Amino acid sequence: MQRIELTNKTILVTGAAGFIGSNLVLKLLKTAAPVKIVGIDNLNDYYDVSIKDWRLRQIEARAAKHPESGWTFVRGDIADRETVDGIFTKFHPELVVNLAAQAGVRYSITNPDAYIQSNLIGFYNILEACRHNPVEHLVYASSSSVYGTNQKVPYSTEDKVDNPVSLYAATKKSNELMAHAYSKLYNIPSTGLRFFTVYGPAGRPDMAYFSFTNKLWKGETIQIFNYGNCQRDFTYIDDIVEGVIRVMQGAPEKKTGADGLPIPPYAVYNIGNQNPENLLDFVDILQQELIAAGVLPADYDFEAHKKLVPMQPGDVPVTYADTSPLERDFGFRPATPLRTGLRNFARWYKEFYRV
Repeated sequence: MQRIELTNKTILVTGAAGFIGSNLVLKLLKTAAPVKIVGIDNLNDYYDVSIKDWRLRQIEARAAKHPESGWTFVRGDIADRETVDGIFTKFHPELVVNLAAQAGVRYSITNPDAYIQSNLIGFYNILEACRHNPVEHLVYASSSSVYGTNQKVPYSTEDKVDNPVSLYAATKKSNELMAHAYSKLYNIPSTGLRFFTVYGPAGRPDMAYFSFTNKLWKGETIQIFNYGNCQRDFTYIDDIVEGVIRVMQGAPEKKTGADGLPIPPYAVYNIGNQNPENLLDFVDILQQELIAAGVLPADYDFEAHKKLVPMQPGDVPVTYADTSPLERDFGFRPATPLRTGLRNFARWYKEFYRV
């Protein structure tokens, strides 16, 4: 493994106003200074843009405290080749973390175009830019959804992932295949990260914990899929970011094979909590923390606002990460308890929405 020092580097973070991207930028500004960070995001309206604006304000405030570092934000789309090439020509990033993607399983059923644009064309543009402007390490977001309906748990990166059950999952698997080809052809060190159900303050409103909270607060009924018989490996945002930063610092080594051609410097890791939670238990903890934070009244009638419904198309009954390779190579395993993470979310929610 090639060790990489992050200080004094120029790092491009795509999807910088997104949930993971913004938290990554915040942590890098705090821990890798001096560092130059270039962020790009198209600030689309897939969900409430005011949350993205709030995240960018947090970054600007943090950057102001670290004048020794640089923060540049580009409002643009990675699906636009000229924009991507322009960033590489102007800033010459040494590390690239591609977190820009159209997320969400259900939305991919109703709006497939967005996934092809961002997740396939956008990622292709990033790969091409890394080909023509060599980088020390390309780290990119994959997803636990690539495991599809695999029966074997926990999910290992050694498992076959040839049966996606949503277009979103198919685009993420495609990212891994494209990155492998570019690593082989052009010797680009690349690492894919399969994230497992990321949650926390200022997260994505389309995620269950956030949308449940919105509905409960408005007095609407929440739908719990597969009659509550779903398990999710909920992974707290700080654990995800810590994993990303550690992986950034360890690029797969460039080696030459017996045929004189590069052995692809390519790796894939899971980042998950290794502790799947039952959806009904998760909802129970969420409601307790929403009451504790004062988002909901102490006498809130949850039973009246809860409905058990069948499985949704594109969904899977369980996600469960085997993170032993991450632990072996980077000495890290996510460990934030669900209650701690949901407590932090509930407090943020109360403040952000002035409940």
